[in-house]
Amino acid sequence: MADIYEKINELYDRRREIELGGGDERIEKQHEKGKLTARERIELLVDPGSFVELNPFIEHRSRDFGLENQKGPGDGVVTGYGKVNGRPIYLFSQDFTVFGGALGEMHANKIANVMDLAAKNGAPFVGLNDSGGARIQEGVVSLDGYGKIFYRNSIYSGVIPQISVIMGPCAGGAVYSPAITDFVFMVEKTSQMFITGPKVIETVTGEKISAEDLGGAKVHNTISGNAHFKGSTEEEVIEQVRLLLSYLPQNNEEKPPRNEQDTEDDYRPELTDAIPFDAIRPYDVRNVINQVVDEGSFLEVQQDFARNIVVGLARVKGETVGLVCNQPKVMAGGLDIDSSDKAARFIRFCDSFNIPIITFEDVTGFFPGVKQEHGGIIRHGAKILYAYSEATVPKLTIILRKAYGGAYVALNSKSIGADLVFAWPNAEIAVMGPQGAANIIFAREIAGSEDPEATRAQKIEEYREKFANPYVAASMGMVDDVIDPRETRIKIIQSLEMLRNKKESRPYKKHGNIPL
Repeated sequence: MADIYEKINELYDRRREIELGGGDERIEKQHEKGKLTARERIELLVDPGSFVELNPFIEHRSRDFGLENQKGPGDGVVTGYGKVNGRPIYLFSQDFTVFGGALGEMHANKIANVMDLAAKNGAPFVGLNDSGGARIQEGVVSLDGYGKIFYRNSIYSGVIPQISVIMGPCAGGAVYSPAITDFVFMVEKTSQMFITGPKVIETVTGEKISAEDLGGAKVHNTISGNAHFKGSTEEEVIEQVRLLLSYLPQNNEEKPPRNEQDTEDDYRPELTDAIPFDAIRPYDVRNVINQVVDEGSFLEVQQDFARNIVVGLARVKGETVGLVCNQPKVMAGGLDIDSSDKAARFIRFCDSFNIPIITFEDVTGFFPGVKQEHGGIIRHGAKILYAYSEATVPKLTIILRKAYGGAYVALNSKSIGADLVFAWPNAEIAVMGPQGAANIIFAREIAGSEDPEATRAQKIEEYREKFANPYVAASMGMVDDVIDPRETRIKIIQSLEMLRNKKESRPYKKHGNIPL
């Protein structure tokens, strides 16, 4: 009769077999591609010794196409929970050495179970994706498995932070889960996302393209906007995930964690030189951001996509804030289709997780052109208006230089719910720029004068004095205060402190209908 120790030894033997995944040979192939194994990735992500695995003994139950003769340890995915920076997270890590990480019925059930636990316990959920897609041999049950995951991504959106890390191929239905999550990370050269792969595209349309050029990290971080961060190695990307989590609350009922407050001087004389006085000269808005936020704390999101707007997380006196900033050195900071989408989604994320939103405004307007109009700039631009209007977190706007037309209204003006709006003394707030306005309003006078150019210059200055300054808006309460640029950080700190306990509700509804 076997004693208890034999059974214990058997347990550890079984665990060792599961931990080997697809075996030494397949692990070696994974390493040769510059990729880590599912378990190595988890070790890098969570604090040392904190990972607890769930459902390690689950196996597939398919009996078709030879699968009945194939073992699949853990059914190709490792799930469980651990800690990052001392705070709990839940996760899955797909194992490419087992069935190519393909998703089958039990594989999906493991992921769905751990997602439910994350939601019940109010903790972030991280998915480490490395999968060949649906397990074809299992047929429709694998598609049903994807549906279970998509459903949970959707209903837990805005409840717990959800992060997807693409660490290998991600094709077909597999890409929709990352697309629903809050942030997508990719690894250069080794990760791809696409609905249909290069071979299918070539067969159907005749177009030839490589997997990397079709759906690599660079493509999704610059052209499509489907990803938010990229790194050159898996180690670098996982470190970025850990950094991002340090800014976020655990769930929608918490406020973000606060860091130790710095003791640096909040008066910033360098800000007077951060922006050219001439309204048409470009500059990098990051020069302003870095002067206002805590040193080294700015974490830019979607840095290479829609570069005419800069969004990201930072800290001010240790408190997490979200920043939405026009970028005058790209497209003069005008808003187009992509930048509208980028800003609106980030604003909604911040509002979901109680992160105050600070807007640095220097905008000429919505970008003109037939391509933009036909592409739906009206609908896309309306997303910004909608996102700011529905947000109930503390909302501050600092008008740095230009605020023209509908873009002024859209970018967190008082009329759509800003708590406080500040303007620098050189700010121009008007329906349009002085040059364009003068040409329209005074067209007859300019045309009929003896010296049209001199008259035009005079009328431009007249319009600028009357409307294109912050004091007219301030006299009507649309700007709360005109401030010394050097005191911008001080004003933001005071405002955030004043708004710390802000509570604001909206009329009851199931949900609004954002103009998607």
